[in-house]
Amino acid sequence: MDLGITGKTALVTGASAGLGFATALALAAEGAKVAINSRSAANLEKASARIKEKTGFRPAIVVGDLSIEGMAEKVTRDATAELGRIDILVVNAGGPPPGPFLNHSKEAWEKAAHLTLFSAINLSRAVIPDMMKSRWGRIIFITSVAVKQPLENLIISNTLRAGVTGFAKSIANETAPFGITINTVCPGFTDTERLKGLAENISAATGKSVEEAYQSWRATIPAGRLGKPEELAALITFLASEKAAFITGTSIQVDGGSYKGLL
Repeated sequence: MDLGITGKTALVTGASAGLGFATALALAAEGAKVAINSRSAANLEKASARIKEKTGFRPAIVVGDLSIEGMAEKVTRDATAELGRIDILVVNAGGPPPGPFLNHSKEAWEKAAHLTLFSAINLSRAVIPDMMKSRWGRIIFITSVAVKQPLENLIISNTLRAGVTGFAKSIANETAPFGITINTVCPGFTDTERLKGLAENISAATGKSVEEAYQSWRATIPAGRLGKPEELAALITFLASEKAAFITGTSIQVDGGSYKGLL
């Protein structure tokens, strides 16, 4: 299937590893010109080299910590300078720290809000005007199945990713007349370094082994296994395509059936 994104330009944040890396790789494989962002120049160099090895295209590198005030605008300017424009924006932010409510300080909430919620808002504000001029654009936010079914011990993530979902649903109505679609994708338990870190935190807090943590997650998934980053990336790539022009304002989970709700 020709997805119609050959030659389109894409900025993917949080793209040095995990879900963001898989998404950048998938977009590049479909012929998009990609810029990748994270806080670490060294990690981005490695990611860019891996994508070039697999696709023949070397993504542009845009370094920036999106939890810092003004960085979303800078990252967007730098990516535009590299690519000429941004047709596709995929917003991926590292997960906030786990733990119960009273364990998190006001400062921890504020830092997580800047990284997870305000970066999504500010990146959108930076790219939408040019998308409106060209009357074409795709924005996809990577959130979590927690926006539909909150996850235990992840209160900051549950709260802020729900905020991103509300923002995306609201702004999608404003941008639809301009050919801009805005959607969120909601991964369940997916085999990434982030999930490994959560398993290690659970092990340290409870005395259970890391493998026991993984087993407890797999037990909640009807598919009987963890998700793969490339499976989420496949959905994102479709939503970024010409074929998905009539899909906007949606939140789609990729969770192996673990979400129990109807909607």
